[in-house]
Amino acid sequence: MAVRLGIALAAIALLTGAAPQPQLVPDVSQRDVEIRYSFKGAELILFGAILYPGGRVPKDRVDIIVVLKGPSQPVVMREKQKIAGMWLNAATAEFRTAPSFYAMASSRPISHIVDQRTAAIYELGLDKLQLSPSSLNTDNEIGRFARGLNDLRKRSGLYVERPGAVEITDGVLYQARLPLSARVIVGTYTAETFLVRDGHVVAAAVREIAVRKSGLERLIGVFSRASPVLYGLTAVAMALSLGLIAGYLARRI
Repeated sequence: MAVRLGIALAAIALLTGAAPQPQLVPDVSQRDVEIRYSFKGAELILFGAILYPGGRVPKDRVDIIVVLKGPSQPVVMREKQKIAGMWLNAATAEFRTAPSFYAMASSRPISHIVDQRTAAIYELGLDKLQLSPSSLNTDNEIGRFARGLNDLRKRSGLYVERPGAVEITDGVLYQARLPLSARVIVGTYTAETFLVRDGHVVAAAVREIAVRKSGLERLIGVFSRASPVLYGLTAVAMALSLGLIAGYLARRI
């Protein structure tokens, strides 16, 4: 989306004869993240430079927003209620496109940078995520379940918001640090950067980050996908073997 936006902005500038807009040159400290058995998360640095037409830095203030987003996945949220002394599943809601991971940092609070409409268009903030509900819930229920999803993933480190965490130096260089939770799933992640001036997104760029398993974890993952039945039988056999060994040792002690 960010790439298409940059192309569209450039095309509009050429067609209308408007003044050329600044461009972003972003990068990430790690383009490849390997998940091993000892993986405890990582900290990524999103940094880059702002290239202004003619090399002249404007006097008016600019803001930077960076968003690190993981692969989307469907999610089913269930609400438990105490019925006849037992906790049972009651209402449910389904979302088709919930990001598996979402972290955002900005040079100022989002409400000080863009209006609500712009924030919704670019999904700037957890309350602006487009989760695409697929169940027949009311708007109030969808909002309640969406807030519940955000709260659960914030507590597990999968959703992060850091207003004011982007540092801009001399109006040209910027950087931000965002945590990558140890609970992330494998896949292609996107690091989006937005340059905002006077409440308008004037430039955008994106970089991809590959998160993948390596070592024994990768071999197990490949085995489980290639031969799911054999993988299941092997897992059961290993569990039974460990149980028998534990029982034998318990009797010997």
